[in-house]
Amino acid sequence: MMRRIEGQVVVLTGASSGIGRVAAQMFARRGAKLVLASRSARALERVVELCRERGAQAMAVPTDVRDESQVIALRDAALDRFGRIDVWVNNAAVYMMGALENVPSEQVRQLFDTNVMGMLHGTKAALSVFRRQNTGVLISVGSLAGKTPYAQASAYCASKHAIHAMNAALRQELVGTDIHACIVAPCSVDTPLFDHAANYTGREMSVMPPIVTPQRVARAIVHCAAMPRREVLIGSATRLFTLMNMFMPALFERLQPLMVSRQHLGDRPAPQTGGNFRQPLPPFADTGGWKQGRDSVRRLPDAAPGDVAAMAEE
Repeated sequence: MMRRIEGQVVVLTGASSGIGRVAAQMFARRGAKLVLASRSARALERVVELCRERGAQAMAVPTDVRDESQVIALRDAALDRFGRIDVWVNNAAVYMMGALENVPSEQVRQLFDTNVMGMLHGTKAALSVFRRQNTGVLISVGSLAGKTPYAQASAYCASKHAIHAMNAALRQELVGTDIHACIVAPCSVDTPLFDHAANYTGREMSVMPPIVTPQRVARAIVHCAAMPRREVLIGSATRLFTLMNMFMPALFERLQPLMVSRQHLGDRPAPQTGGNFRQPLPPFADTGGWKQGRDSVRRLPDAAPGDVAAMAEE
């Protein structure tokens, strides 16, 4: 049954950039009431402005999904303002590349705190409301990496596999209810995620084709809110690589490292960077410009906390 988006209360994490920023505006155009979360209050307020320009009610709740108390406060802020929650989108994530033996264990822990524990915190907060309402739609943003692991991104792939597994198990726990757990899994997406990434490869980072737009992913999220689906795979590569990994694992394991080396990493050396794990960093934008032909990540400096606001204005 198709659900109306107009008037639905949507909580969306990771809303300051990329997929979340685009999805917020799409929900706004459909008349949803939005509660938007991210770590950057300044960037979040700009997205709220964009949503209000499209006629939607929207509010910003700065939230670090790694902290369960902040996610609970996000839930409570939505309930205080709108009285219910109809859709919860777990979108916040960070990215990291590097051989398994080279990535710092503390960085891996921080990645899991965001990608896995952040999803868990959001899911538990949403379910505490959905169970009382006897209805609701939970949408988590997975990845091709959650279906087929690839070299130089073992920690990220593990985190996305955890998300896919958690969502699949949750669906079994929700059998017989009107609560839906959906997962949207794209291949490479043209967003600033890669500019924000931690990099321990020693080489510059690029984005492995094929690349889909954040608009395409956001449309899938909005469609799941209206008509929940178990899993939505976005991009031909997602389906192809999933099948290859399933039916030709030996061939896949030989080919994938070559693709990563040639298409996900460049020839020029690059210094190690911890990315935006410690704090949010710009750019805060819909896209990363990869569809227009960018060939490498612009490395961001490791900024001190006091520098972030100034950098966001640039």
